[in-house]
Amino acid sequence: MSRVGTTTNDRAGSPRRRSGSSRRQASREQSAPVTPLGPRRRRRSARRTLARRRRLVVGLGVTAVLLAVAGWVLLAGPLLAVRTVQVDGAARLAAGEVVGVAGVEVGTPLARVDTDAVAARVGQLPQVASVEVTRGWPGTVVITLQERVPVAVVRSEGARRLVDAGGVVFETITGSTPDGVVPLEVSAPGPDDDATRAALGAVTALPGAVRAQLTGVAARTADDVTLTLTDGRTVRWGSADRTDRKAEVLAALLQQIDAGAVEPGALLDVSTPDAVVLR
Repeated sequence: MSRVGTTTNDRAGSPRRRSGSSRRQASREQSAPVTPLGPRRRRRSARRTLARRRRLVVGLGVTAVLLAVAGWVLLAGPLLAVRTVQVDGAARLAAGEVVGVAGVEVGTPLARVDTDAVAARVGQLPQVASVEVTRGWPGTVVITLQERVPVAVVRSEGARRLVDAGGVVFETITGSTPDGVVPLEVSAPGPDDDATRAALGAVTALPGAVRAQLTGVAARTADDVTLTLTDGRTVRWGSADRTDRKAEVLAALLQQIDAGAVEPGALLDVSTPDAVVLR
C-alpha cells in the first residue's frame, strides 16, 4: 500500500515542479534584454550609404584626374600640336603664300588654333572666293580654298586686272591674258556696278563655242551691252533681260551663218531675241 502511495505522490508532484520551472524560465525571459531590429537595420543602412559615398568620392577624384590629364594633352601637350599646314584648292595662289597669311605656328596645340581667325586672314587674299579651315587630327591644319575664276580683264587704275563672274576685280596681270578671259570695257568696274554685272552676265550665259569667238565685251550702261566677235562683227545685246534666251538665239544664228543659211551682217542685234535684226 505504501508503495502505491509513494508512486502517487511522485506523479502528483511532477506537474508542480514543471509548473515552477516554467515560471522561472518565463521570468528569465522577461528579465533578459531585448535588442529591437530597427536600430540595427539603420546602422547597416548607414554603413552601406557611407561605403557608397566613399566609392563615389573616389570615382569622382579619378575622373577629375583623368580629365585634367586629357585637358593638358589636348590644350598644352606636344602630342596633338600643329605639325603641318595643308593647303587644298590653290591654283593661281602659291601654297606658301597662303600658309604665310594664315599665321599658324608649328607647335601650337591643335585644339587652340582659332580656325575662324585663320579663315578670316586667308579670306583677305583678293584671289580667294571662299575658304574653310579645319583640324586634321592629330597635327594638321587644313585650309581649303575656292579661288576666283577670271572671266574678263579690265583696265583699272592704269593696270590690267582680272575680274570674276561676280564683277570682283581681284588680280593685276602683266603678261598674256589667260585663256577664255575676255577684255571688258566699263567705266567703273566692280561688283556693285550695274553695267559690269550686265556685261559679265552676257559673257557667262554664252555657250563655250560662242564664247570662244568673243574678242571683247563693252557696256556704256546696263542697257547697252555689245559683244565683239573674232571676225569683227558686233552683237548688240542690249540689257540684262532674257539673257539665257539671247544666248540661245545668238548661238543658233551663228550656226546658220556658218552653214550659209543666213547672209552674215556686220551687226547682229539680239536685244529683242524674238525679233533678231541683221545689218
